[in-house]
Amino acid sequence: MSKLMAWMLAGAIALLPAHASAALGPHGQDCGGDRPAMLVKVIGLKHRDGTLRIQTYGGEPERFFDKGSYIERVDVRMPAMGPIEVCMPVKANGIYAVSVRHDANGNGSSDLSDGAGMSGNPNVSLMDVVFRRKPAARQVEVDVNGTTSVQVLMNYVHGTSVGPIAGAGMVKN
Repeated sequence: MSKLMAWMLAGAIALLPAHASAALGPHGQDCGGDRPAMLVKVIGLKHRDGTLRIQTYGGEPERFFDKGSYIERVDVRMPAMGPIEVCMPVKANGIYAVSVRHDANGNGSSDLSDGAGMSGNPNVSLMDVVFRRKPAARQVEVDVNGTTSVQVLMNYVHGTSVGPIAGAGMVKN
């Protein structure tokens, strides 16, 4: 192969998208097939700085999002580009929920610069944020049967309201 052909081939390969099934986090290989897991697809990020914290909840739906009631928590560094998908395996098929926090400034604390989202993408008000009110379980529950895709739209504080970044709507799976 000539040097020019090798150079062109290397350039073409560099333009190809990354492998679509490369989920982030320590359980990236656990999504796919019949294994019970949630493939959490995070969309609508303000920027790519900081970290993401993904927590799964199961058991009693009325305890979803209660402090310390999560099944598993995974923190991942924000990738510079590409889709953000994190595999969160669960023990068995059933009803679960997931929460995502974008620690936007990377300080390790929750503050008003951070973003948040939940399975089911319920509407959230500033009062919900201030008083730490959680949505009804039926709004956030995910029926996991094998690997189940869960799209989470991030919300951020904008003045006196909370919502997604303009133009960051849901996308079809």
